[in-house]
Amino acid sequence: MNRIDRYTAGLFLGYFVGGLLVFLTLFTAVDAMGTMVNYKDVAPSALVNYYMYSFPGIVHQLLPVACLLGVILTLSSLNKANELVALFASGMSLIRITMPMLALVVVISALGYAVSDRVLPRATKQKNYILYYDLKKEPHRFSTIKTDRIWYRSKNSIFNIKTLNAKGDGAQGLTMYFFSDEWDLVQMITAAEVKIQGAQWLLEQGTVTIFSKDSSFPLTSPFKTKNIVMAEDSKDLQSAGQTADMMSQKELERFIDRNRDAGLDTVAYEVDYHSKISFAFAGLVMCLLGLPFSVGRARSGGTMLNVGICLALVFAYYVFYSSGITLGQHGTLPPVAAAWAPNIVMLAVAFLLLKKLKR
Repeated sequence: MNRIDRYTAGLFLGYFVGGLLVFLTLFTAVDAMGTMVNYKDVAPSALVNYYMYSFPGIVHQLLPVACLLGVILTLSSLNKANELVALFASGMSLIRITMPMLALVVVISALGYAVSDRVLPRATKQKNYILYYDLKKEPHRFSTIKTDRIWYRSKNSIFNIKTLNAKGDGAQGLTMYFFSDEWDLVQMITAAEVKIQGAQWLLEQGTVTIFSKDSSFPLTSPFKTKNIVMAEDSKDLQSAGQTADMMSQKELERFIDRNRDAGLDTVAYEVDYHSKISFAFAGLVMCLLGLPFSVGRARSGGTMLNVGICLALVFAYYVFYSSGITLGQHGTLPPVAAAWAPNIVMLAVAFLLLKKLKR
Protein backbone atom coordinates (compact mmCIF):
# COMPACT_ATOMS: atom_id res chain seq x y z
CA MET A 1 0.00 0.00 0.00
CA ASN A 2 1.57 3.29 -1.15
CA ARG A 3 1.11 6.77 0.29
CA ILE A 4 -1.92 7.54 -1.90
CA ASP A 5 -3.65 4.35 -0.79
CA ARG A 6 -2.98 5.15 2.86
CA TYR A 7 -4.30 8.67 2.34
CA THR A 8 -7.58 7.56 0.72
CA ALA A 9 -7.99 4.75 3.25
CA GLY A 10 -7.55 7.23 6.10
CA LEU A 11 -10.16 9.57 4.65
CA PHE A 12 -12.58 6.68 4.18
CA LEU A 13 -12.18 5.40 7.74
CA GLY A 14 -12.77 8.89 9.12
CA TYR A 15 -15.98 9.37 7.15
CA PHE A 16 -17.06 5.77 7.87
CA VAL A 17 -16.71 6.07 11.64
CA GLY A 18 -18.27 9.54 11.67
CA GLY A 19 -21.21 8.44 9.53
CA LEU A 20 -21.78 5.32 11.61
CA LEU A 21 -21.84 7.32 14.84
CA VAL A 22 -24.19 9.95 13.39
CA PHE A 23 -26.65 7.39 11.99
CA LEU A 24 -26.48 5.33 15.19
CA THR A 25 -27.18 8.40 17.33
CA LEU A 26 -30.06 9.59 15.16
CA PHE A 27 -31.66 6.17 14.90
CA THR A 28 -31.39 5.50 18.62
CA ALA A 29 -32.67 8.94 19.60
CA VAL A 30 -35.74 8.73 17.36
CA ASP A 31 -36.52 5.16 18.38
CA ALA A 32 -36.01 5.93 22.07
CA MET A 33 -38.49 8.80 21.95
CA GLY A 34 -41.09 6.51 20.41
CA THR A 35 -40.38 3.82 22.99
CA MET A 36 -40.77 6.23 25.90
CA VAL A 37 -44.09 7.45 24.50
CA ASN A 38 -45.45 3.92 23.94
CA TYR A 39 -44.20 2.42 27.19
CA LYS A 40 -44.63 4.80 30.09
CA ASP A 41 -43.57 4.19 33.69
CA VAL A 42 -40.61 2.12 32.57
CA ALA A 43 -37.48 2.17 34.73
CA PRO A 44 -34.58 4.07 33.11
CA SER A 45 -32.30 1.10 33.73
CA ALA A 46 -34.63 -1.10 31.65
CA LEU A 47 -34.48 1.36 28.74
CA VAL A 48 -30.70 1.56 28.95
CA ASN A 49 -30.38 -2.24 28.97
CA TYR A 50 -32.88 -2.55 26.13
CA TYR A 51 -30.85 -0.27 23.85
CA MET A 52 -27.54 -1.75 24.93
CA TYR A 53 -28.77 -5.08 23.60
CA SER A 54 -30.29 -3.36 20.56
CA PHE A 55 -27.00 -1.78 19.45
CA PRO A 56 -25.55 -4.92 17.79
CA GLY A 57 -28.60 -5.24 15.54
CA ILE A 58 -28.67 -1.53 14.74
CA VAL A 59 -24.95 -1.44 13.90
CA HIS A 60 -25.35 -4.55 11.74
CA GLN A 61 -28.04 -2.80 9.68
CA LEU A 62 -26.10 0.48 9.45
CA LEU A 63 -22.70 -0.91 8.41
CA PRO A 64 -23.52 -0.92 4.65
CA VAL A 65 -24.91 2.62 4.92
CA ALA A 66 -21.79 3.89 6.70
CA CYS A 67 -19.55 2.19 4.11
CA LEU A 68 -21.43 3.83 1.25
CA LEU A 69 -21.31 7.23 2.96
CA GLY A 70 -17.58 6.84 3.56
CA VAL A 71 -16.85 6.07 -0.10
CA ILE A 72 -19.06 8.85 -1.47
CA LEU A 73 -17.71 11.55 0.87
CA THR A 74 -14.10 10.45 0.32
CA LEU A 75 -14.40 10.70 -3.46
CA SER A 76 -16.31 13.96 -3.16
CA SER A 77 -13.55 15.40 -0.99
CA LEU A 78 -10.88 14.35 -3.48
CA ASN A 79 -12.91 15.73 -6.36
CA LYS A 80 -13.50 19.11 -4.73
CA ALA A 81 -9.81 19.60 -4.09
CA ASN A 82 -8.95 18.54 -7.68
CA GLU A 83 -6.96 15.65 -6.20
CA LEU A 84 -9.09 13.19 -8.12
CA VAL A 85 -8.24 14.95 -11.39
CA ALA A 86 -4.54 14.73 -10.52
CA LEU A 87 -4.83 11.03 -9.82
CA PHE A 88 -6.61 10.49 -13.13
CA ALA A 89 -3.87 12.44 -14.91
CA SER A 90 -1.24 10.18 -13.35
CA GLY A 91 -2.88 7.20 -15.03
CA MET A 92 -4.92 5.79 -12.15
CA SER A 93 -8.41 4.58 -12.94
CA LEU A 94 -11.43 5.11 -10.69
CA ILE A 95 -11.42 1.45 -9.64
CA ARG A 96 -7.70 1.65 -8.78
CA ILE A 97 -8.24 4.79 -6.69
CA THR A 98 -11.10 3.21 -4.77
CA MET A 99 -9.39 -0.17 -4.35
CA PRO A 100 -8.14 0.55 -0.78
CA MET A 101 -11.62 1.69 0.24
CA LEU A 102 -13.32 -1.32 -1.32
CA ALA A 103 -10.80 -3.60 0.38
CA LEU A 104 -11.67 -1.99 3.72
CA VAL A 105 -15.37 -2.43 2.95
CA VAL A 106 -14.80 -6.16 2.40
CA VAL A 107 -12.89 -6.44 5.69
CA ILE A 108 -15.56 -4.45 7.58
CA SER A 109 -18.34 -6.57 6.06
CA ALA A 110 -16.56 -9.84 6.91
CA LEU A 111 -15.91 -8.74 10.49
CA GLY A 112 -19.48 -7.47 10.79
CA TYR A 113 -20.86 -10.80 9.62
CA ALA A 114 -18.62 -12.84 11.93
CA VAL A 115 -19.34 -10.70 14.99
CA SER A 116 -23.08 -10.45 14.34
CA ASP A 117 -23.36 -14.21 13.84
CA ARG A 118 -22.01 -14.74 17.34
CA VAL A 119 -23.26 -11.68 19.21
CA LEU A 120 -26.55 -10.77 17.52
CA PRO A 121 -28.59 -13.91 18.43
CA ARG A 122 -27.72 -13.59 22.13
CA ALA A 123 -28.34 -9.85 22.12
CA THR A 124 -31.71 -10.33 20.38
CA LYS A 125 -32.83 -12.85 23.01
CA GLN A 126 -31.91 -10.48 25.83
CA LYS A 127 -33.54 -7.53 24.04
CA ASN A 128 -36.78 -9.46 23.56
CA TYR A 129 -36.69 -10.59 27.18
CA ILE A 130 -36.48 -6.96 28.36
CA LEU A 131 -39.13 -5.91 25.82
CA TYR A 132 -41.75 -8.37 27.05
CA TYR A 133 -40.87 -8.42 30.75
CA ASP A 134 -39.96 -4.78 31.49
CA LEU A 135 -41.48 -2.68 28.71
CA LYS A 136 -44.67 -4.43 27.57
CA LYS A 137 -45.25 -6.17 30.93
CA GLU A 138 -46.35 -9.30 29.02
CA PRO A 139 -43.92 -12.04 30.07
CA HIS A 140 -46.18 -14.80 28.69
CA ARG A 141 -45.39 -13.62 25.16
CA PHE A 142 -41.67 -14.26 25.53
CA SER A 143 -40.48 -17.61 24.20
CA THR A 144 -36.97 -18.94 24.65
CA ILE A 145 -35.74 -20.76 21.56
CA LYS A 146 -33.05 -23.27 22.48
CA THR A 147 -31.53 -25.91 20.26
CA ASP A 148 -34.70 -27.91 19.79
CA ARG A 149 -37.58 -26.69 22.00
CA ILE A 150 -39.90 -23.73 22.51
CA TRP A 151 -41.17 -23.17 26.03
CA TYR A 152 -44.32 -21.12 26.52
CA ARG A 153 -46.62 -20.17 29.38
CA SER A 154 -50.29 -19.29 28.99
CA LYS A 155 -52.11 -18.55 32.26
CA ASN A 156 -52.35 -21.86 34.19
CA SER A 157 -50.60 -23.98 31.60
CA ILE A 158 -47.02 -24.51 30.52
CA PHE A 159 -46.08 -26.35 27.37
CA ASN A 160 -43.12 -27.00 25.13
CA ILE A 161 -42.92 -27.75 21.43
CA LYS A 162 -40.13 -29.57 19.65
CA THR A 163 -40.61 -27.91 16.25
CA LEU A 164 -42.77 -25.04 15.08
CA ASN A 165 -43.10 -24.02 11.46
CA ALA A 166 -42.43 -20.49 10.24
CA LYS A 167 -46.12 -19.54 10.02
CA GLY A 168 -46.78 -20.79 13.54
CA ASP A 169 -49.76 -22.92 12.45
CA GLY A 170 -48.18 -26.38 12.73
CA ALA A 171 -46.01 -28.07 15.32
CA GLN A 172 -44.64 -31.43 16.42
CA GLY A 173 -43.67 -32.90 19.76
CA LEU A 174 -46.12 -31.09 22.09
CA THR A 175 -46.17 -31.60 25.86
CA MET A 176 -48.67 -29.58 27.92
CA TYR A 177 -48.88 -29.24 31.69
CA PHE A 178 -52.07 -27.89 33.29
CA PHE A 179 -52.08 -26.62 36.86
CA SER A 180 -54.71 -25.72 39.43
CA ASP A 181 -54.95 -22.28 41.02
CA GLU A 182 -52.64 -23.60 43.74
CA TRP A 183 -50.19 -24.69 41.01
CA ASP A 184 -50.71 -28.40 41.55
CA LEU A 185 -50.27 -30.49 38.41
CA VAL A 186 -53.71 -31.76 37.38
CA GLN A 187 -53.30 -32.83 33.74
CA MET A 188 -50.65 -33.57 31.13
CA ILE A 189 -51.29 -33.86 27.41
CA THR A 190 -48.83 -35.05 24.77
CA ALA A 191 -49.29 -34.99 21.01
CA ALA A 192 -47.09 -35.97 18.07
CA GLU A 193 -48.73 -33.47 15.67
CA VAL A 194 -50.50 -30.16 16.28
CA LYS A 195 -52.49 -27.96 13.91
CA ILE A 196 -52.88 -24.43 15.29
CA GLN A 197 -55.66 -22.06 14.25
CA GLY A 198 -55.54 -19.21 16.71
CA ALA A 199 -56.89 -20.48 20.04
CA GLN A 200 -58.23 -23.68 18.39
CA TRP A 201 -55.70 -26.53 18.51
CA LEU A 202 -56.13 -29.93 16.86
CA LEU A 203 -53.93 -32.58 18.51
CA GLU A 204 -53.11 -35.86 16.79
CA GLN A 205 -51.64 -39.12 18.09
CA GLY A 206 -51.27 -38.28 21.76
CA THR A 207 -52.15 -39.12 25.35
CA VAL A 208 -54.01 -37.49 28.25
CA THR A 209 -52.77 -38.09 31.79
CA ILE A 210 -54.92 -37.09 34.80
CA PHE A 211 -53.35 -36.43 38.20
CA SER A 212 -55.88 -36.73 41.01
CA LYS A 213 -55.45 -36.28 44.75
CA ASP A 214 -57.81 -39.23 45.26
CA SER A 215 -55.57 -41.61 43.34
CA SER A 216 -51.96 -42.60 43.95
CA PHE A 217 -51.40 -43.35 40.27
CA PRO A 218 -52.06 -41.07 37.31
CA LEU A 219 -54.60 -42.24 34.72
CA THR A 220 -53.41 -42.20 31.11
CA SER A 221 -55.55 -42.66 28.00
CA PRO A 222 -54.47 -42.39 24.34
CA PHE A 223 -56.27 -40.52 21.54
CA LYS A 224 -56.00 -40.21 17.78
CA THR A 225 -57.37 -36.68 17.52
CA LYS A 226 -58.38 -34.17 20.14
CA ASN A 227 -59.60 -30.56 19.91
CA ILE A 228 -58.73 -28.14 22.66
CA VAL A 229 -59.38 -24.42 23.11
CA MET A 230 -56.40 -22.51 24.43
CA ALA A 231 -56.38 -19.21 26.27
CA GLU A 232 -56.64 -16.13 24.08
CA ASP A 233 -53.01 -15.14 24.63
CA SER A 234 -51.85 -18.47 23.16
CA LYS A 235 -52.36 -16.89 19.73
CA ASP A 236 -49.12 -15.03 20.38
CA LEU A 237 -47.29 -18.34 19.99
CA GLN A 238 -47.52 -17.88 16.23
CA SER A 239 -45.00 -15.04 16.47
CA ALA A 240 -42.48 -17.50 17.91
CA GLY A 241 -42.11 -19.10 14.48
CA GLN A 242 -39.92 -16.22 13.31
CA THR A 243 -36.74 -17.13 15.16
CA ALA A 244 -34.00 -16.71 12.55
CA ASP A 245 -32.63 -13.56 14.18
CA MET A 246 -32.25 -15.47 17.45
CA MET A 247 -30.06 -18.21 15.95
CA SER A 248 -26.55 -18.28 14.52
CA GLN A 249 -25.92 -19.51 10.99
CA LYS A 250 -25.08 -23.04 12.15
CA GLU A 251 -28.03 -23.18 14.55
CA LEU A 252 -30.36 -22.02 11.79
CA GLU A 253 -28.98 -24.65 9.43
CA ARG A 254 -29.61 -27.40 11.99
CA PHE A 255 -33.05 -25.95 12.69
CA ILE A 256 -33.92 -26.10 8.97
CA ASP A 257 -32.66 -29.68 8.64
CA ARG A 258 -34.65 -30.80 11.68
CA ASN A 259 -37.87 -29.16 10.48
CA ARG A 260 -37.39 -30.51 6.96
CA ASP A 261 -36.90 -34.02 8.33
CA ALA A 262 -40.10 -33.54 10.35
CA GLY A 263 -41.99 -32.71 7.16
CA LEU A 264 -42.56 -29.03 8.02
CA ASP A 265 -42.36 -26.06 5.67
CA THR A 266 -38.88 -24.49 5.86
CA VAL A 267 -39.04 -21.99 2.97
CA ALA A 268 -39.10 -18.90 5.20
CA TYR A 269 -36.19 -20.18 7.26
CA GLU A 270 -34.19 -21.01 4.12
CA VAL A 271 -34.73 -17.46 2.86
CA ASP A 272 -33.49 -16.11 6.20
CA TYR A 273 -30.49 -18.44 6.07
CA HIS A 274 -29.35 -17.23 2.64
CA SER A 275 -30.23 -13.59 3.36
CA LYS A 276 -27.85 -13.57 6.34
CA ILE A 277 -25.01 -14.34 3.94
CA SER A 278 -26.15 -12.09 1.09
CA PHE A 279 -26.61 -9.08 3.39
CA ALA A 280 -22.91 -9.29 4.28
CA PHE A 281 -22.20 -8.18 0.68
CA ALA A 282 -24.62 -5.25 0.85
CA GLY A 283 -21.90 -2.76 1.76
CA LEU A 284 -19.73 -3.68 -1.23
CA VAL A 285 -22.71 -3.62 -3.62
CA MET A 286 -23.87 -0.22 -2.34
CA CYS A 287 -20.36 1.25 -2.65
CA LEU A 288 -19.93 0.08 -6.24
CA LEU A 289 -23.37 1.45 -7.05
CA GLY A 290 -22.48 4.81 -5.53
CA LEU A 291 -19.16 5.31 -7.35
CA PRO A 292 -20.55 6.84 -10.58
CA PHE A 293 -22.74 9.29 -8.65
CA SER A 294 -20.03 10.42 -6.24
CA VAL A 295 -17.57 11.27 -9.01
CA GLY A 296 -19.87 12.94 -11.53
CA ARG A 297 -21.76 15.26 -9.14
CA ALA A 298 -19.31 16.12 -6.40
CA ARG A 299 -18.59 19.69 -7.39
CA SER A 300 -22.06 20.61 -8.61
CA GLY A 301 -24.11 20.13 -5.46
CA GLY A 302 -21.87 19.91 -2.43
CA THR A 303 -21.87 17.53 0.48
CA MET A 304 -25.61 17.62 1.08
CA LEU A 305 -26.30 16.44 -2.47
CA ASN A 306 -23.95 13.51 -1.99
CA VAL A 307 -25.57 12.62 1.32
CA GLY A 308 -28.93 12.75 -0.43
CA ILE A 309 -27.63 10.45 -3.18
CA CYS A 310 -26.35 8.09 -0.48
CA LEU A 311 -29.75 7.95 1.24
CA ALA A 312 -31.55 7.46 -2.09
CA LEU A 313 -29.29 4.53 -3.01
CA VAL A 314 -29.78 3.00 0.42
CA PHE A 315 -33.54 3.35 0.12
CA ALA A 316 -33.56 1.79 -3.35
CA TYR A 317 -31.42 -1.12 -2.21
CA TYR A 318 -33.48 -1.85 0.90
CA VAL A 319 -36.75 -1.69 -1.03
CA PHE A 320 -35.40 -4.17 -3.57
CA TYR A 321 -33.88 -6.34 -0.84
CA SER A 322 -37.06 -6.39 1.28
CA SER A 323 -39.19 -7.17 -1.77
CA GLY A 324 -36.98 -10.13 -2.65
CA ILE A 325 -37.15 -11.51 0.90
CA THR A 326 -40.94 -11.14 0.97
CA LEU A 327 -41.37 -12.90 -2.36
CA GLY A 328 -39.10 -15.69 -1.17
CA GLN A 329 -40.95 -16.19 2.11
CA HIS A 330 -44.24 -16.49 0.22
CA GLY A 331 -42.76 -19.07 -2.14
CA THR A 332 -42.85 -16.88 -5.26
CA LEU A 333 -39.06 -17.06 -5.64
CA PRO A 334 -36.67 -19.84 -4.61
CA PRO A 335 -34.85 -19.01 -1.35
CA VAL A 336 -31.45 -18.59 -3.01
CA ALA A 337 -32.84 -16.33 -5.74
CA ALA A 338 -34.84 -14.27 -3.24
CA ALA A 339 -31.78 -13.61 -1.09
CA TRP A 340 -29.24 -12.99 -3.83
CA ALA A 341 -31.27 -11.39 -6.63
CA PRO A 342 -31.09 -7.84 -5.15
CA ASN A 343 -27.29 -8.03 -4.89
CA ILE A 344 -26.87 -9.47 -8.37
CA VAL A 345 -29.20 -6.96 -10.04
CA MET A 346 -27.74 -3.98 -8.18
CA LEU A 347 -24.22 -5.17 -8.95
CA ALA A 348 -25.08 -5.45 -12.65
CA VAL A 349 -26.48 -1.90 -12.61
CA ALA A 350 -23.31 -0.67 -10.86
CA PHE A 351 -21.01 -2.24 -13.48
CA LEU A 352 -23.18 -0.84 -16.28
CA LEU A 353 -22.95 2.68 -14.83
CA LEU A 354 -19.21 2.36 -14.26
CA LYS A 355 -18.71 1.20 -17.84
CA LYS A 356 -20.59 4.22 -19.17
CA LEU A 357 -18.80 6.63 -16.86
CA LYS A 358 -16.06 8.59 -18.56
CA ARG A 359 -12.90 8.75 -16.60
